[in-house]
Amino acid sequence: MSNAEAAVLPGQRPWIAERLGITGRRVDAERGQAIVRLIIVPLFGVYIVSVLAFDGLNTLGDWLAVSAVLAYIPISFLLFWHIVRRPGHFVWRRMFAMCGDYGAMTLAMAAGGMGMLPIYATLLWVTVGNGMRFGSRYLLAATGMALAAIAISTMFNAQWRAEPYVVITLVLTTLIVPGYIDSLQRALRGALDEAREASLAKSNFLAQASHDLRQPIHAISLFTACLRDAGLGREERQMVENIDRSLQSVAGLFRSLLDIATLDSGKVEPKLAPVRVGNVIGDVVHQYSEMAQWADVELRAVPCNLVVRTDPALLSTMLQNIVSNALKYAPDAPILIGCRRRKGTVSIEIHDRGPGIAEEHLDQLFDEFYQVRERGDRDIEGVGLGLSIVRRVGGLMGLDVELRSVPGSGTSVVISGLEPCREAVRPIVPAATSAPSAIAGLHVLLVEDDEDVLLATALLLRKWGCQVQVETGIPKIASEWDVMITDYDLGGRKTGADCIMAVRELVGRQIPAIIVTGHDETRVQRDLGDDSVPILAKPVRPAELRSVLTTKAVAAHQ
Repeated sequence: MSNAEAAVLPGQRPWIAERLGITGRRVDAERGQAIVRLIIVPLFGVYIVSVLAFDGLNTLGDWLAVSAVLAYIPISFLLFWHIVRRPGHFVWRRMFAMCGDYGAMTLAMAAGGMGMLPIYATLLWVTVGNGMRFGSRYLLAATGMALAAIAISTMFNAQWRAEPYVVITLVLTTLIVPGYIDSLQRALRGALDEAREASLAKSNFLAQASHDLRQPIHAISLFTACLRDAGLGREERQMVENIDRSLQSVAGLFRSLLDIATLDSGKVEPKLAPVRVGNVIGDVVHQYSEMAQWADVELRAVPCNLVVRTDPALLSTMLQNIVSNALKYAPDAPILIGCRRRKGTVSIEIHDRGPGIAEEHLDQLFDEFYQVRERGDRDIEGVGLGLSIVRRVGGLMGLDVELRSVPGSGTSVVISGLEPCREAVRPIVPAATSAPSAIAGLHVLLVEDDEDVLLATALLLRKWGCQVQVETGIPKIASEWDVMITDYDLGGRKTGADCIMAVRELVGRQIPAIIVTGHDETRVQRDLGDDSVPILAKPVRPAELRSVLTTKAVAAHQ
């Protein structure tokens, strides 16, 4: 891999990569070099002028050296200004700066006798700095210029010529130090390449495993919903509830795996919009109300009418992971969610009165796969990804996440940095209250390539009174459908987006559509390019499917 192609691992700090010469995300490397130049050149000039002035500035070479160094100070500022105005990779600009650096140092070392020998330290620093910031090719060029500077200085500096061993030492140091650093950089790049490939393999495995395992879980969830409405006895209904509870726990695990894989891909981009904080909090409370009942937890939210500019889906993901953790680690304890103004921003706070967390664990809780485990603790579902996802999603939106905990008193998580705004919030169209009558008799086109999921979904829709036409691929003959529900992956290189486009062209109208998928919703939405099509993540809760279907049914009949 070339220097220009070297990449930075997810989560790696860019300035570390720049210092190591890894240029995949070297956004400010040239600016950093220019800032160093602004500091060094004036100090460098003061030293040179002081030494030469002390000797009396007796020769033309002395005056040339002083003039060159003083003239290079404004040139350094002009270089910095140009880099700020036109950031990017300009070979001519870098070479011009390097020639200026080495030219000024060469004049000083040539004119100043042994008093200029300390300038060599700066010369070596500049040589290594160019290689560390810009890569091996620039290191080679900088080493060549440094050797030329030593040769020219020795040619015109009688005192250096009188000390040949000093000159030999300078030449060997100029060859050995950059060469050794370059070998270390190459080894480090190789290790980072391997780590990056391992990270990508892990992310791909997590994403694929999550997607594949969601299919049977999704089918089981739908079959369970059908069983619940099958007139079972009390004992059988309790068994169905227990199955459903276990399914939701497994679904939460797969959701975390998919979230972390999506974040590792680097393709998550926040879509900021005016959002009422209370609506996002209310949705999360509603989603986890059933789980809170199972855990015997009072989950409550303080009403909030503040409007902020954020990505509601990503903010909801953060809150879901925090609330899920609180329900798992603080059972039988109340949870309170609220928001408040803080120094011109808005913060969301989640408090529980659970057992709390010991101080030695707090710094590691945001690490992937870290869980607080003490001897004799009960088994907790999950793999320790929740808070890692929270911090990484928060970082994408410029939000800070702080965790405070007191053993025996509870834990608080604060999401801060939300930007308040006064823009109008897009109104939410409420679902029809008469759900059964809205979907009864609805003509639904169901497209799904997995037979178990197809059977379970069709069975559930028919129990709700819908008339369902099932297809394992894009239909060829039009019919009077009111709504279509399609999986995203349909086989044969066809997707749900292709299916929606083909069906709408087939029927000659914008038939309402719903996509069900086990992939990342952001990726599917980007491929679809239509915000009016809701995307439901597998495994879909039947109540969620029914709510969305009701909304589409109302739209279809308007």
